[in-house]
Amino acid sequence: MSEKTLHDIQQEVDQYISQFKTGYFSPLALMARMTEEVGELAREVNHTYGEKKKKLDEADSSIALELGDILFLLSCFANSMQIDLTEAHNKVMEKFQTRDANRWERKTDEQ
Repeated sequence: MSEKTLHDIQQEVDQYISQFKTGYFSPLALMARMTEEVGELAREVNHTYGEKKKKLDEADSSIALELGDILFLLSCFANSMQIDLTEAHNKVMEKFQTRDANRWERKTDEQ
């Protein structure tokens, strides 16, 4: 399988959602669903790296699947508001590279 760009992912999600009459949920509903998914990610991280282990009858999931759910919902959110995630990412990276250019100690060649 070839690698997908953020643009490809957004298009794939849009093609999937476009086949349903309901279409995209409202921004508030999408935010609630994303919050729920972030909670599920937190639960998986806690099961994997924290003290709280899964119950024997608890469904299998993974950090990767939960991140995938968040990416899907993020794409839905962006698409519903006509936001290009690649463009948004580029703007954020520019902000980090300028505003936060000297915020953290950089690795040296010896590290």
